[in-house]
Amino acid sequence: MQDLTAYISYEIILQMKYKLQALTDRYEKHARPEKGRQMRAYMKDQFDYLGLPSPLRRELSKGFYAEYGYPELSQLKSVVMECWQMPYREYKYFAMELLVKMKKEAGHDAIHLYELLITDQSWWDTIDLIAPSLVGYHLQQYPEERIDYINKWIGSGNIWLQRSSILFQLNYKSDTDTRLLTGIILKLKDSKEFFIRKAIGWILREYSKTDPGFVVRFVQSHELSGLSHREALKWLERQKTL
Repeated sequence: MQDLTAYISYEIILQMKYKLQALTDRYEKHARPEKGRQMRAYMKDQFDYLGLPSPLRRELSKGFYAEYGYPELSQLKSVVMECWQMPYREYKYFAMELLVKMKKEAGHDAIHLYELLITDQSWWDTIDLIAPSLVGYHLQQYPEERIDYINKWIGSGNIWLQRSSILFQLNYKSDTDTRLLTGIILKLKDSKEFFIRKAIGWILREYSKTDPGFVVRFVQSHELSGLSHREALKWLERQKTL
């Protein structure tokens, strides 16, 4: 893995300081300390929050973009990494949402940044946006790279890279590569990690909305953890199709 600081150019940060200061001013003006404590507790006391609910945070971000626009593509990585090192979790959400807005321009090398973000200060809240919305998009644009990255991530021993390998196809619907999905699940289905078992159930549940027969057959043919099994069939059971 590359060091986070490799992406930060001091010169570019100085150029962007005014814009980022304007963002922090907006966010911190509307901070809600009590809400922040509640958000921190919800995330197992791992991260600090300003206490901005998502609708308010996105409204503040919208106002920021209206005034300052988006960064130049050459500055994007440095802006993202500067936000990533700020103390409050909301700035990471801003960084990820900025990447989603600019994903079409990000180019081939963006996967290295996504991989870096997956492995730094990781929890489900960052992974569950990065994996389907960023990695998923990237690997649709560069399908020849899927196998190499997925195999590397599965074998890494890092549960967040593994979770990402499961969830990157979450939004693919009929474009889902079921052969690849099957191979990924079979390699990870015996994991004891809650977030891996949950992800297996989630991807199957989501795909059941596209091809319920595949998911039912898969669950019947393979021994999954109880959590994965329950999550996989949850949507079909609610539709009373089982």
